[in-house]
Amino acid sequence: MAAELMLWAGAAACALVYLAMAAQPPGLLRSVLKTASVALLALAALLAGAPWPLAASLALCALGDLFLSRDGEGAFMAGVGAFAAGHLAYAVLFLTQEASDPARLLQMPGAIIAAVLLLLGLVMARILAPRAGALKGPVLAYIPIILGMGAAALTLPSGTWVFAAAAAFMLSDMVLAAETFVLPEDHPLRRITPYAVWPLYWGAQAGFLAAFS
Repeated sequence: MAAELMLWAGAAACALVYLAMAAQPPGLLRSVLKTASVALLALAALLAGAPWPLAASLALCALGDLFLSRDGEGAFMAGVGAFAAGHLAYAVLFLTQEASDPARLLQMPGAIIAAVLLLLGLVMARILAPRAGALKGPVLAYIPIILGMGAAALTLPSGTWVFAAAAAFMLSDMVLAAETFVLPEDHPLRRITPYAVWPLYWGAQAGFLAAFS
């Protein structure tokens, strides 16, 4: 228990320091802090004996953080791939829980939320497709993956924090997509988007760990 608490504390400390650096250019310290913020949560999941898809999801997201903290299209694509795999692992985690019931997607309020996710996916595709350039294919493939993770979270009882964490994760992806493909380079919102993405994203990872460990 003490080791797990130390890992939690270390992850939170790295996350807070990284938040202060979120808008800075890529650098070694920035990459280390960003990666460690989630990698330490993955280690905490392993120590806690949490379900293996949780530890795998956190590890994949930490790998994605490492790639996205670097410059270049290759690093970006590797990061997208790692995060796509992380979302899929989270979906496996949710759907393999004993309390998971896909019928909740056809019941209220799950049916309404699922319909909103479907509509949101169509809107995102319409906005991003003409702006993603050579990355159009991967970007369009990523949309159903992240929203599918959210739908999988809806199969769990509504009293859990899982869908709230999933919603934060999806929102962080949406803000990041807007920053990357929609907002002009000189748009004033670019000054604050990094400070919106990081708390949503890291809070989602911490929420998943708290819910399943």
